[in-house]
Amino acid sequence: MSKITTELLLERAVPRSTRLRKIETLNLSKLQLKTGDLDPRLFSRLRHLQKLDLSDNLLDKFPNSLTLPDLRVLNCNNNKLEDVTALKQFPLLEELTYENNVYLTLNDDYKVMFLLQNLRLLNGKDITKLANHVRRVNSNKLTSKVTAHWKKFFSDQLPEKYTAEQVKSIKKKFLKSVQTNVVYGPSSLSEFTRWRVKMIAEEFLANSLGLELNSDTEPEEKTDENEEESTESPREAAEEVAPVGDFSSYISNVLFPGIQQLLSVHIYDPLVTVTPSKRKRNRSKSSPGNKRSKTQANTEEEAEEDVSAEPLHFLQCHSKGNSREDFKTQLWSCVFEPVLDSGARKDPIVSSSRTVATCGGESVCLIDCETGTVLKKYKVATEEFFSVAWTTLTMVISDSRKKAHNILAAAGRRGIVKLIHVAADFCYGEIKAHKKPIATVCFSPTQETHLFTASYDKRIVLWDIGIPDCDYNFKASQLLVLETASIPLRIALVPTCPEQYLLAGCEDGCFAWNIKLDKGQKSRPFEAIFQFPGEESLTTSHRVDGLAFLNDDVVVSKSSKPGCIYLWSWSKSFDAKGKGCQRTMSAVILAELEWSTTDMSYLTLSTCPAKEYMFCGDEKGSVWMYNLSTYTTSWGSPKGKRSEQRISPTQILTWPELRVNGEQPHEILVNNVVADPAFTYLVVLTSVNITAIWKKS
Repeated sequence: MSKITTELLLERAVPRSTRLRKIETLNLSKLQLKTGDLDPRLFSRLRHLQKLDLSDNLLDKFPNSLTLPDLRVLNCNNNKLEDVTALKQFPLLEELTYENNVYLTLNDDYKVMFLLQNLRLLNGKDITKLANHVRRVNSNKLTSKVTAHWKKFFSDQLPEKYTAEQVKSIKKKFLKSVQTNVVYGPSSLSEFTRWRVKMIAEEFLANSLGLELNSDTEPEEKTDENEEESTESPREAAEEVAPVGDFSSYISNVLFPGIQQLLSVHIYDPLVTVTPSKRKRNRSKSSPGNKRSKTQANTEEEAEEDVSAEPLHFLQCHSKGNSREDFKTQLWSCVFEPVLDSGARKDPIVSSSRTVATCGGESVCLIDCETGTVLKKYKVATEEFFSVAWTTLTMVISDSRKKAHNILAAAGRRGIVKLIHVAADFCYGEIKAHKKPIATVCFSPTQETHLFTASYDKRIVLWDIGIPDCDYNFKASQLLVLETASIPLRIALVPTCPEQYLLAGCEDGCFAWNIKLDKGQKSRPFEAIFQFPGEESLTTSHRVDGLAFLNDDVVVSKSSKPGCIYLWSWSKSFDAKGKGCQRTMSAVILAELEWSTTDMSYLTLSTCPAKEYMFCGDEKGSVWMYNLSTYTTSWGSPKGKRSEQRISPTQILTWPELRVNGEQPHEILVNNVVADPAFTYLVVLTSVNITAIWKKS
């Protein structure tokens, strides 16, 4: 039964009313309404309704026949809308807001600007000038391109006397061809462009050639999120691709005036400086009562000599709206770009360049660690990026030759994975992977197209992102769904068997799954949950917000217990011969690391396996570094025993005294810290929109 009744409508009218036909303003917010609750027969009686508030509900679309002929203002904030085309049934609409609908993109903004000729305000912004451009200049340009495409490739294919089958065949070929090859504007609007091109092509065939399309045009394919998603991207119009440095002004002046507020790719200079005289680093100190052996002390002193590091650059390149005053944007993830000609998957020492991808807020940046130059910046105004990952795909280029290219995947709050061909400065597609935020992503080290996405919907999904062809057409398919008992925060593939086991640190424990694809089950529960020492006994219930492999066997995990980082053995903890799912296993602890006593969560850790180093930042801007190479040999032996005492950090890099506009930033949290495989650079991501780059001396 629908939640909406005549009585409810009368009660929620502003002011309350006694007749439906008299209602001009109606507030239906915060009622948990779904699309099926909007009864067209009941709404058709609201003939004079001008303002409608449907915010904070569960709507995924609008029914096509609500019949509100006088509607002028509509608020749909905080719903689950996936499509906006049904809004064309409200032709008098002047003000529209649909913020915080995670599946709506910039393409949907352009669709409503075209469909609603009277629209003045969209999400609180005056779009009059931009909308006029979309309706006129954009439409005229696309119409010219569609017409030219017909004349060049299809006009001579239709004989003077033709059959219905011939008409149907040529229409189908033309619509497919024109949507693939007619291109205009930036790649971020490719979905809108294809939508308009299809519409224009249908009108062209119907009006200019007298070929009616309504009767036999095949419906546009809709992709279920659990099936395949196909994304096509442009081939033509190479003259309309701008250099990276000029892209923002190019968008502003040539293609879409006003869009630079929503998307930009540009170089951004560092805005903060470090005071050289105040640079300092702390040598490791044992915690009170923790005595060190002479051997351990000597080892630490040697390690300090090896790892002497100095601050190189401090960058503020993820600012919202490029504001110099933004010291609130949180930075979350960074990963070094693989070197294409190094045999990256074979030799980790030479497998990365000095270019690192970082993400936080609405942008993803590519930074040259040596020079501090922000090489490229990808920005989506409605997104908050949480994770980035690299893969190398062997793609077929235009002359049929094959060439390896690095592809960057970026994901975050909207549950969408962006796929970026970095060398081409081109975001060629996206995957609507989840309906809730994506916490982290990672690629398989052995299967270049296999991408794992871990989401707040308590699922980890394995995707095959496919390989784009020379026109950037690609297909992404879902291969596997791993069900988690709580939100997954960090994921790691087991190095010795990355195609068989995946480990995840979650809000409520540490879990393992069998991910082998030859098993028939496409949706799987966890295979094991690990117990760790608690205050009084072993426990499985604790937040694991840091997880990485130090080498092929040693796992490093960080728990919600203050100051607690464990090193444990995968092979000794996981019983691969056991049968059944959801088994409880005790983690075989090898050592515990001394770390900050803060109870602050989500300050994650990372490792440098080639050098057997582990890094973790703290709540004071410091980076704790541990050289564990002298311990791993004994841990790996059959009789390897647990280190009884906590292992102190080899070195702590303290945050230098920075002056930002003459003042020091306060409360600097280190959210993430990552070294390149050769441990030349150390990239530190903070809670105050500052990326710090250290270099080993």
